[in-house]
Amino acid sequence: MKKAVKYVLIIVTILGVVFATNFFITTNNQDPIQYESENPAKTTIEKKTVATGKVVPEDEVEIKPQISGIVHAVFVKEGEVVTSGDLIATIKVVPNEQALNSAIGRVENAKISLANGEIDFNRNKTLYDKGIVSNQDFIAIELRYKQAKQELENAGNDLKIIKMGTAGKGAANTNIRATVSGTVLTVPVKKGDQVIESNNFNPGTTVATIADLTDMIFEGQVDEAEVSKLIMDMPLLISLGAINDKTFDAKLRFVAPQGIEEQGAVQFKIEANVVLDTNFFVRAGYSANATIIIGQKDNVLAIKEALVQFDEETDEPFVELELGDQEFERRDIELGISDGIMVEIVDGLTEADKVKVWNITEPFKKKSDEDKKKKKKNN
Repeated sequence: MKKAVKYVLIIVTILGVVFATNFFITTNNQDPIQYESENPAKTTIEKKTVATGKVVPEDEVEIKPQISGIVHAVFVKEGEVVTSGDLIATIKVVPNEQALNSAIGRVENAKISLANGEIDFNRNKTLYDKGIVSNQDFIAIELRYKQAKQELENAGNDLKIIKMGTAGKGAANTNIRATVSGTVLTVPVKKGDQVIESNNFNPGTTVATIADLTDMIFEGQVDEAEVSKLIMDMPLLISLGAINDKTFDAKLRFVAPQGIEEQGAVQFKIEANVVLDTNFFVRAGYSANATIIIGQKDNVLAIKEALVQFDEETDEPFVELELGDQEFERRDIELGISDGIMVEIVDGLTEADKVKVWNITEPFKKKSDEDKKKKKKNN
């Protein structure tokens, strides 16, 4: 009797193991996720690229002195609006000792020449009045006398310029004035600073920078992969980091003929004229992004790019079509333009097809509810 019971227990155990194994295999073969499907739809796809850069004034002028010296006074501040001819600053001349000495010596020589010429002129004038000196000789003597007077005047003016920066005729070189109208962007000097004049050998010291902030352009860079798709006068949409929820229209006007390598990638400089809005004050140097539409197709059949799979061996795109309840088959497709979210279907699908959303996951809330139920049972 005990042996019979023993055999029954063994048989029951074996049957239980077989049943459990079969249940485990069957359960594992079932996909726990209920896949959804979506239909392709007609839409407009725009392929865009973004160029990073900044907005700067079209014309930015540096005001430089015409004479070296010390800044005596500055009359403008950054942000002020000036018109052409407004006084920016004044310069106090510090004469060069060698030039000053030469100018003084030139004046003394001119005085000596004038004194000698005056004596010669007066003596010959008396003789000319008596008819002893011919008219031709007297004219030559008179000319030399007048030239001596002019040379003294010129030497005196040069001495004044070296000492004071002006000879007292016309605008003084010591007055630095705005050459254009606009907004003062920078004033890099202050009272007491030494400045150098602008000449053929030196660019000179910048006293102020002036620009017209009503005429701005976008300067940015585009990757070499996109530069061939750019066309002159194509529209751009400019967004500024300092102004939220506002975009500005722009028109492409320049693409650099030569690229610059930066961090292993070749970038090409672009410029675009920006159409400003008078309701917004755009400052020079704002960081900006330019959105450029480099391709567009209207009313094309498309699906979400996330639904597309790629063959591991051929790298060809395909999707899975729904045949019945949770039954799918592979369908090879041909792709067209993409904007990163939607992709055009050139061939392989119709609007009636249902495409498997293959990467769907169970909602986080559902899993959380199941975990709560398990915790209650364990408690």
